[in-house]
Amino acid sequence: MIVLIERKNEPHGWALPGGYVDIGETVEEAAFRECAEECKIEIEIVKQFHVYSDPARDSRGHTASVVFIARGHGEPRAASDAVNIGLFHQGNLPENICFDHRRIINDYFLEQYR
Repeated sequence: MIVLIERKNEPHGWALPGGYVDIGETVEEAAFRECAEECKIEIEIVKQFHVYSDPARDSRGHTASVVFIARGHGEPRAASDAVNIGLFHQGNLPENICFDHRRIINDYFLEQYR
């Protein structure tokens, strides 16, 4: 199962929880903070998955994402930049997934079945 948030801000649609790294913060600390802010859950990072950096991945500007596989603890609730939250598996993903997150999700499921 994966957690997706429905974004409050443009671009609208579903996305993996995440955001920008604050100055003085590690990418791991940003992942903990963003999950707490957007999903109201604590996470335990299992491993770093991949880095995604295609300049066209975000229409707002060039960004890079460090993606982690993590275990969540607590009951997910939409907060901060999220208007809705959902738990999904490969067979019930929403249609409107933002950015390159469908690619990230597909890569994750492909690796799980190797």
